Amino acid sequence: MVLEAIRYKDGNLSIIDQLQLPFVERYIEVGTSEEGWRTIKKMQVRGAPAIAIVAVLSIASELQGLVTQNKLPSSAEEAEAFIIERLNYLVSSRPTAVNLSDAARKLETIVSTESQSPESTAQEVAAAFIRAAEAMLVKDLEDNKKIGENGARWISANALPTQNSKATVLTHCNTGSLATSGYGTALGVIRSLMSSDALQHAYCTETRPYNQGSRLTAFELIHDNIPATLITDSMAAALLSRPGSHVNAIIVGADRVAANGDTANKIGTYGLAVLARYHGVKFLVAAPLTTIDLATLSGDDIVIEERPSSEVTNIKGLQEDDVTGDVRLGIVRIAANGINVWNPAFDVTPSTLIDGIITEKGVAERGADGRFHLEGLFE
Repeated sequence: MVLEAIRYKDGNLSIIDQLQLPFVERYIEVGTSEEGWRTIKKMQVRGAPAIAIVAVLSIASELQGLVTQNKLPSSAEEAEAFIIERLNYLVSSRPTAVNLSDAARKLETIVSTESQSPESTAQEVAAAFIRAAEAMLVKDLEDNKKIGENGARWISANALPTQNSKATVLTHCNTGSLATSGYGTALGVIRSLMSSDALQHAYCTETRPYNQGSRLTAFELIHDNIPATLITDSMAAALLSRPGSHVNAIIVGADRVAANGDTANKIGTYGLAVLARYHGVKFLVAAPLTTIDLATLSGDDIVIEERPSSEVTNIKGLQEDDVTGDVRLGIVRIAANGINVWNPAFDVTPSTLIDGIITEKGVAERGADGRFHLEGLFE
């Protein structure tokens, strides 16, 4: 059974609460843009593609509710202004991931065009937005499957010692069904390798401090019966240097790819890229075109979000009562009181450390001049 992290039908949106995983599988309803903003900010939903999808569908759900209640703005112009205000509000929830702002720009253009049509109504503007938002959900899933296929082919052709070898790969953070509309980007590549019987083994990092790897990626790997092993972040170097580990590639996702190929992704990605280069392991970024931001020239221009210190000083997990044996979900402090904390959510990997950027259009590699030319993917 396919893991379904986002459920949407006829204006009804619900998402699996990722803060409860892997211990509790609970879906929460998202019926307004305010509820969408909160689920994104609290990281009940995360992953650049999923953030964009949930954001726009939360507006679609809100608009559907206003239509049902006959509470839409009275004119096309007012409906356009309302939707654009909602889009700008949701973009503020997570600044680093570019997919959300990209989706907002595209949808703003659609509603503005519809609003300016002669005799257009508020209902028609709302309907145009809802159709476009629903189409984004469908397209993201299609693109993820193409990314998986393209990445699996590239690894088989460029990262394995022999044609009939199977790949051993390492991934960081969560880039699967829980981070997208389904299937995943980097984890989609692993799924494609598995489906074509080209995967030997997958390793996933725990991804401190939020543990997306140990909580979410491990959950997905077990769900799909993919042979996998969890390691702590600090074990990656030992794994790559270990005789017999034979890691062929490190595959990560991205929250923003600059025009020159510099990539912002979950904190710890840069260190893995450095390790990959030293140990001769291919380092790949898997991301849809919506993650590539040609307006951002390099990684120096990417805004890095900083998260609360409590994510570093505390950890959530199952607690067992020493007396009764009862188990409950709880939070435990693991750091000394009063210590200062720096908690950037992302780091930037220079393009010089990246061997390929896997997209739905294909795998981009550096040209003869040693640089990525990503603008060609949009032609």
